[in-house]
Amino acid sequence: MWLVVVFCMILGIVIGFQLPLFIPLVYAKYMSIAILAVLDSVFGGIRAYMENVFDTTIFVTGFITNALLAAGLAYLGDRLGVELYLAAVVAFGVRLFQNLAILRRYLLKKSY
Repeated sequence: MWLVVVFCMILGIVIGFQLPLFIPLVYAKYMSIAILAVLDSVFGGIRAYMENVFDTTIFVTGFITNALLAAGLAYLGDRLGVELYLAAVVAFGVRLFQNLAILRRYLLKKSY
C-alpha cells in the first residue's frame, strides 16, 4: 500500500516538474493557499489512516471545505485590500506541522 502511495507521489512530482506551466503572479496567493489546503488534507488523511479512523466522505468534504474557505478568504482580502490569505496560510501551516509531528511520533513508536 505504501509503495503505491510513494510511487504515485514521485510520479506526480516528476510530471509536475516536466509540464511547462507558468502561473501568473496575480494568482500566486491563490496557488499558495491551494497547495497548503491540499497538503493539509493529504497529511490529515494519512494521519487518520494510520489511526484507523479514515473516512473518505470526511476526507473529501474537508478537502473541498478547506479549499473553498481559503479561496474565499483570499478573494475577500483582495476585495478589501487586506492580506487575509495570510490567515489561511498560518492556519494551514500550523495544522500541517501538527499532522507531520503526529505522523513522525506514530512512525517512530511503530518502528521500536
